[in-house]
Amino acid sequence: QVHLVESGGGLVQSGGSLRLSCAASESIFSIADMGWYRQAPGKARELVASMSNGGTTNYADSVKARFTISRDNAKNILYLQMYSLKPEDTAVYYCNAGWGDIVTQQVYDYWGQGTQVTVSS
Repeated sequence: QVHLVESGGGLVQSGGSLRLSCAASESIFSIADMGWYRQAPGKARELVASMSNGGTTNYADSVKARFTISRDNAKNILYLQMYSLKPEDTAVYYCNAGWGDIVTQQVYDYWGQGTQVTVSS
């Protein structure tokens, strides 16, 4: 089974920056669609940013122009660079990887355990 481990979270002041990292235990980034999700207390998990295996990116409206998703396929690391952080960005951030196996027709969907991001006023 693939394991995803997030890191880089922490406490930052409003307007500050953080870079989150997601490392995979297997070489999957060349075939997988990747994404960052977040979940604040009392709220549902929501998509923050995603990147297809072809490099196409999508962002939630609330983070456009502030967050950038990127991927290093050689190192199997997914990044989320966050600028101009706001208190409403406070949440646990999760890494996700998904793909379909055309040979077995199985669909795979993996999640990390999350990393806490807290933005103070």
